[in-house]
Formats: sequence, structure tokens, C-alpha cells
Amino acid sequence: MVSSFVLSRVGIQGVKRPVTINRGNRSIVLVPSFDISVNLPAEQKGSHMSRHVEVIHRAVDQAIVGDNDSVEKLVERVAEELLKSHEYATYADVNLHADYFMKKRSPDGRDVTENYKIFAEAKIERDGGIPWRSIGIEVAGMSACPCAMENVRVLLKDDLKNRGFSDEAIGILDEIPVPTHNQKNRAFIEVGMNGEMDIEAEDLIKLVEDNLSSPTYEILKRKGEADLVLNAHMHPKFVEDIVRDIIDAFLDRYRELPDNATLHVRSISEESIHKHDAFAERITTLGEVREATMYERD
Repeated sequence: MVSSFVLSRVGIQGVKRPVTINRGNRSIVLVPSFDISVNLPAEQKGSHMSRHVEVIHRAVDQAIVGDNDSVEKLVERVAEELLKSHEYATYADVNLHADYFMKKRSPDGRDVTENYKIFAEAKIERDGGIPWRSIGIEVAGMSACPCAMENVRVLLKDDLKNRGFSDEAIGILDEIPVPTHNQKNRAFIEVGMNGEMDIEAEDLIKLVEDNLSSPTYEILKRKGEADLVLNAHMHPKFVEDIVRDIIDAFLDRYRELPDNATLHVRSISEESIHKHDAFAERITTLGEVREATMYERD
């Protein structure tokens, strides 16, 4: 006997197409990878995958020639085209991920272009409900361990005391950062909701970088390296601190977003003195964290 079951998603992944996003008076060129799927009813044996590929290519091409002003709208348009092309489907899901390059100023005063990751997703149901969209970014930065810093501070104080230094001299160690071990930190934030939202990827990048121990840069000369290391040691953070600080900053920055908007924040510290990595994560709604932190919408 051949069993027939509803399949939640059938599609393809890794479809690459160049796209242009028009944001105000500037155009952003991306080469994203799309993961695209629809549901498959029990009476439909298969989705004719070769034809499915052609349909997906056409859907992407039709979507990217329009007036795209956000990656969220782009993936929504692709999802709409999928439902038009698959009359048996009642649900479409489109994911996009791409490298994103942003110009900024390095600590040593250079104009640099840094690489980040951008993500977007759209989910649409044929019954006419409001589509769900999300946008997210991933940032590679730096964290400095507070625990190791305090342990080193104690050792240095004991060493200076044994060497006969005065209490006043030893007390200086409480006023300055001391050595600690560093980690490459990868921080991710994604916000999603039904309907329109106006969130700039570059605003999310800045928000995340402001809440790491320090941003990192592809090119740094000696003074820039020293400034960056000193800045990181002046802001030591655990992965838990980074997640909580990002959530707190997001709540303050986006007070207008509804309580049912979703928020996903994750921080991974690639350890330098351990063979494992550390991570922290929170998946929630804005209403839930607002209630916990007493933030109110404007």
C-alpha cells in the first residue's frame, strides 16, 4: 500500500539571483541565496521538481524586476508568485540570506567596508491572512571575558603586594582594565511580524556592534589595533550580557513595534582558552520582554 500524507514543505534551496534593493536615494546590490517551498497536499503525489525549479526561477525573476525597497518585501513577492504558480498549495515560505557590505570608519580613521550577514523570510497563507515577514543580521565582533579579568586582577594585586608596593599603588588596578582572554563573538538578531515594518539593516548592525565588547575590522594599523583592544577590555562582557544588552537597546530603539512582534537574539563566543564555545539566546515577543522590563510602546 502506498501511503499519502500532507507534506509541510517541498521546495529547493540555494537558488542564487542578483537583486537590487532601492532604499531612498541609494541602491544596494545583493547576491542572495533563496530557500523556497510550498506545502503539498496528500492527493498531490509530487511537486514535479524539475518544473518546480523553473517556477522558482521565474518567481524570483519576476520579483526582482519590481520596485524593491526592502528584502522583506522582496521575499514576500517571491512567496506570492509561488502561490500563483502552485494552485494546489495553501502556504509558501521563502528564506533569503546574503553577504551585506557596509561602509564605516575604523578606529584609526580609515574609510573601510565591512562584511555582515543579512537574512529575511516571508510566510504566506492563501486564505488572505496578513503575510509574516522578518529581517535579521549577523555581526562578527569581539568579547572580552569579565571573569578572567577579575581573576587576573586578584593575581596582579597579590604579586604587587608581595613585591612591596603600597596599597595606593595596588589600588590603581581597580581603576584600569587588566589582561583577560578574548573571543570572536558572532551576534545575531532577527525581528518578525505580520505586515509592514520599517527597519534598516544598518541600524540593526550598529545596535548590535554597540553592545559587544568591541566591533572588529578587516584592516587595522598598530594604533587602531591598540585602540580596539583597549576598548574591548574597558567593556568586558559575557555572552549573556551581550544578549540582554541587545534586547534592552532594541526595546528602547523600536518602541513603536507591536507587542506581538517576535524577537530572536543569539550570541556565540568562540573561546580562545577552551576547546568549546559559549552561547546565549532569547526567542520571545516584544510584549513578553516589555512586561518583564517595564518598557512601554510610544
